[in-house]
Amino acid sequence: MYREKIDAYIDSKKDEMIEDLKTLVRIDSQRGRAKEGKPFGDGPAKVVAAAEGLMKQYGLQTTNYDNYVVTGDFGTQEKALDILAHLDVVPVTEDWTVTEPFQPKVVDGRIYGRGTADDKGPAIAALYALRAIRELGLPMKKSVRLILGSDEECGSGDLEYYYAKEQEAPYTFTPDADFPLINIEKGSFKGEFSADFPAEDAKAYVVSFTSGDKVNVVPARATLVVAGVEAAVVEEAAARVTAQTNVAFITESQADGTVKVSARGVAAHASTPAEGKNALTATLRLITALPLDATKGLTALLGLEALFPYEDTCGKQAGIDRENEESGALTLCFSIMDYTPEHLHAIFDARLPIGCTKENTSYPVKEALAQYGITLDNDELREPHCVPGDSWFVQTLLGSYERYFGKKGKALSTGGGTYVHELERGVAFGCMVPEVDNHMHGDDEFMEIEMLLRSAKIFADAIMKICNAE
Repeated sequence: MYREKIDAYIDSKKDEMIEDLKTLVRIDSQRGRAKEGKPFGDGPAKVVAAAEGLMKQYGLQTTNYDNYVVTGDFGTQEKALDILAHLDVVPVTEDWTVTEPFQPKVVDGRIYGRGTADDKGPAIAALYALRAIRELGLPMKKSVRLILGSDEECGSGDLEYYYAKEQEAPYTFTPDADFPLINIEKGSFKGEFSADFPAEDAKAYVVSFTSGDKVNVVPARATLVVAGVEAAVVEEAAARVTAQTNVAFITESQADGTVKVSARGVAAHASTPAEGKNALTATLRLITALPLDATKGLTALLGLEALFPYEDTCGKQAGIDRENEESGALTLCFSIMDYTPEHLHAIFDARLPIGCTKENTSYPVKEALAQYGITLDNDELREPHCVPGDSWFVQTLLGSYERYFGKKGKALSTGGGTYVHELERGVAFGCMVPEVDNHMHGDDEFMEIEMLLRSAKIFADAIMKICNAE
């Protein structure tokens, strides 16, 4: 059988695989300012070019879709399968300890760096699965295409562009989540809201409050500036909030008499907000503990703390908590805040189980915010995604998982939106496992090298089954 050949081949290419992954990780591919021929900025365009070079090097027939997406085709036969991965990454902080985010480093069987787990490492695993099949000369009745995009973290505009030109394959999987397999993805509600405030005469007030830069990340930092409150009073209140939340605060007296407060929490993916320490909601709690003058702006801030308190990551206080047996419970991450005495703009990210509708989700939030003079600016929901767990495709992929993990596979649900959410026949398949915290979207992100190798073997096995099926 081909399994022994694939296993031996991929094991023999371990060092090359690591070096190819390092090549991609060294490129800062956060979304930047659009330029001519670079729709998502310099970094994403550079990483697309680097990936295209690797695919050409390993014999794939490549097509660059104007730096939105690059594809590599195994052959010219009828296409049976697309494998979809992304090369863009989320922002980084200065709090990495093992290495710098874009200086990949191997330590104790792990490779550290931004994108090693999400999603450059999985992209390399898929590439090496194709390389193994091609260089071993294994038979393929149908073809497979590797699709590498550059905008998954900021809205998947890359796929919108690509699928306006190309058809969805009969089957698609993305190595953008966990093994065994994810066939249900929650829907989402990006609640964006704002308020304008009249000029008011206040002595003790919030001068500014900012936190977060990505809607799908638990904010690890927040900055608050208050006037008319002594630094010692702020420090005492901050200590009490730290005791409740484990979010740290640093206070600094400014030359103009104001007090600046810097909050430091822990980042996490917005689909698992309980795994982080939200600096934004902790700072809202601090505001409620300060002796500030009553203004319409303060009323709005106090209202937000009441609707989205630090401990509540399921939307209970906002009146939208729901749970479904198949898809799990609703989660909510308050992720972006920009406040001045004249204006407030903020966004939360809710992940929605099956059964959520405008009537029971966005409308209640709209009414709750309105009580505090805040306007919900959008009420559109993204529907949940589901591919039947008993389908041939899902069962085939689970069979490949079972061969290499030695245990029964089960289709799962996730709150994270993967790269196949909008594809009718798309599922998420690898590369991580729930019991290992890869720090995805957080500091010191890593991929276990053994898991990278095993994933490549699993993908090759699945490709062989799907592309040789009658």
